[in-house]
Amino acid sequence: MTVSDRDMSIEHNEARPVDYGRVFNQAIDRLHAEGRYRVFIDILRNKGAYPNARCFAGHNGPKPITVWCSNDYLAMGQHPKVIAAMEEALHDVGAGSGGTRNIGGNTHYHVDLEAELADLHGKEGALLFTSGYVSNEATLATVAKVLPGCIIFSDELNHASMIAGIRNSGCEKHVFRHNDLAHLEELLAAADPSLPKLIAFESVYSMEGDVAPIAAICDLADKYNALTYLDEVHAVGMYGARGGGISERDAVADRLTIIEGTLGKAFGVMGGYIAADKVIIDVIRSYAPGFIFTTSLSPVLVAGVLASVRHLKQSSVERDGQHEAAAKLKAMFVEANLPVMLGETHIVPVQVGDPVKAKKISDILLAEYGIYVQPINYPTVPRGTERLRFTPGPTHSEAMMRELTQALVEIWDRLEMRKAA
Repeated sequence: MTVSDRDMSIEHNEARPVDYGRVFNQAIDRLHAEGRYRVFIDILRNKGAYPNARCFAGHNGPKPITVWCSNDYLAMGQHPKVIAAMEEALHDVGAGSGGTRNIGGNTHYHVDLEAELADLHGKEGALLFTSGYVSNEATLATVAKVLPGCIIFSDELNHASMIAGIRNSGCEKHVFRHNDLAHLEELLAAADPSLPKLIAFESVYSMEGDVAPIAAICDLADKYNALTYLDEVHAVGMYGARGGGISERDAVADRLTIIEGTLGKAFGVMGGYIAADKVIIDVIRSYAPGFIFTTSLSPVLVAGVLASVRHLKQSSVERDGQHEAAAKLKAMFVEANLPVMLGETHIVPVQVGDPVKAKKISDILLAEYGIYVQPINYPTVPRGTERLRFTPGPTHSEAMMRELTQALVEIWDRLEMRKAA
């Protein structure tokens, strides 16, 4: 061994080993310092009494709380038809699906639900996934890979699952300003007309409640020969005569290439899906790893969703109740001079603008008033736009709304927060 080799060996042996624990702890400490460490509430909902629940935070056992931020928008997770269907399926076929659909087979509940979802959106077929995140990620990544040279045009406020799918596709992407038609057209016009294109966007931006100009985006897609991908996660079940979402309400579902939705929000159970023509469904079914290699949803869950979808196709009672509750709560907030961000949908955000204060308000509401609302901080929303996000539904009473409004006014005064002008 030469002197040089020996010196290098000594340096290597004396090198300080990586302190993995320190690295991980520093990552968590950064979140705490920025006021955006996520705390998941320990909770049990009371069947048949939503939005009432039990909170297990603290040392005095469970205490009653009112939930104001759940995405079980229509309380279908508590509906007697849904619960009965799940109980029946459990006793009929047992708990699990037996693995992936390739291995365990197509549970008949899945076949029926996909047919119902295809019908809901006026499409030839539908495909179930374990969550809305997975349906977005798997579909966007796969479609773009199958189309050679595909360019994706993505709204700047698209959900993390859409961003992940676009990134994993490895294709060229362009981000257009939120719902900005002029900017989208500028990007489309500058792209190579011979290459395949896909426009990906959401119908309802879940953190603010504004609605995309779907018809106008479809016009641009027609003009520049682009496919369209619409995320209806925060709209299915809640809009349209049968719950088909904003695309049904605006009579544009037939113009969209792929419609994606969730089964865990307005439909009240769990899962995600896409609806499209048969050949696109077959491509995703045959090529998407997120579908092929994932255990399929429990038939018990699918049976519950099936009952929920069928009910909401025929009933507008839940939708009407939700829209009435949202309008009423917005009016109360406005009257109280709270900085509510007014939109046209069911989502009622209140601007805070500071992550630490947003978390503090949430903590006070829970500890002192028995009111649960989760603070929304970066990266879910841009820094400086932190907020509380309320989702009133058909089971939130006017008395609950008054209690919430009074609590917020008291806290705003206590913390010397700025009210609406």
